Amino acid sequence: MKKNILGILGLFIFIFGFTAVSNENFLSAYNLQNLVKWSSLYAIMGIGVAFVIITGGIDLSIGSVIGLVASLMALMVRSEWNPAVAVLVLIALSVGIGVVHGLLVTKMKLQPFVVTLCGLLFYRGISRWATDNQSMGYGDTATLNSLFSGKLAIGSFGLPAPFFFLVVVAVLAAIFLNRTIWGRYLLALGNNEEGARYSGIGTDRLKITAYVICSFLAGLSGLLFAYELDSVQPAQTGEFYELYAIAAAVLGGCSLRGGQGTIIGVIIAAAVIRLLRNSINLLGISTHLEYAIIGTVILCGVSADEIIKRVMAKRRAAK
Repeated sequence: MKKNILGILGLFIFIFGFTAVSNENFLSAYNLQNLVKWSSLYAIMGIGVAFVIITGGIDLSIGSVIGLVASLMALMVRSEWNPAVAVLVLIALSVGIGVVHGLLVTKMKLQPFVVTLCGLLFYRGISRWATDNQSMGYGDTATLNSLFSGKLAIGSFGLPAPFFFLVVVAVLAAIFLNRTIWGRYLLALGNNEEGARYSGIGTDRLKITAYVICSFLAGLSGLLFAYELDSVQPAQTGEFYELYAIAAAVLGGCSLRGGQGTIIGVIIAAAVIRLLRNSINLLGISTHLEYAIIGTVILCGVSADEIIKRVMAKRRAAK
């Protein structure tokens, strides 16, 4: 796992250095602020889906949950809800979505792919219906603006609010995964669910918890994205974001077979994905190739990691 982290960190350093040398605007305070901000947002989503992937599951509904939360927040602001109450209601809704997903997977024995694919379609449809598919703004909600999209000035550089949310989320997630018995149980579940169940581990509760964490962080991301963009487009807000989150988790060391994953790896991988998008724009590469380039880099990174694992396994077996 450490080799995987070093590999993805090396990729980040290479792209960062190459872009910095190729374009003088890359190291400007404005560009670095944006890079930190969007990397933090991607990382929060990635950490959420990482918990689900570690259990051997998947969540395709993240982008639509983000869109739903952003859309409902706009409606609540327009209806003059108390901002704090609106945030709490939407966070509770996100948690409820996670509970429903977890129950459908564990009690109904439905495939996670099917459950969350249906969620992707359902939540996007609700967002468009509730807003009549019209773009909406958030008006002047100073408290929420400063909380979700403010900056902490450090000289000429301003650390964006999503960065501080990421720090809190990452620390708590790392402690949970690496320093608690439940984190070890989660990894054991992903490695061998049947063995974990026979060992007395409450596998169903752990799966539900993983989906709750994922949906909770998707809801938090929805609020952060909403106030960063200062508007919501129900048909587009959050679109494809589940793919970025899953890509960050997988590139960061989470195995789709379950049982593996690190929080720091997901954060670095999210930064790599955002850095790629930033580099493509600054280097004058056609934006039509953006997804192709990102997909190719992710495929190469994951393939290289798998090859290294197989080589190391053969060496251990030879000894």
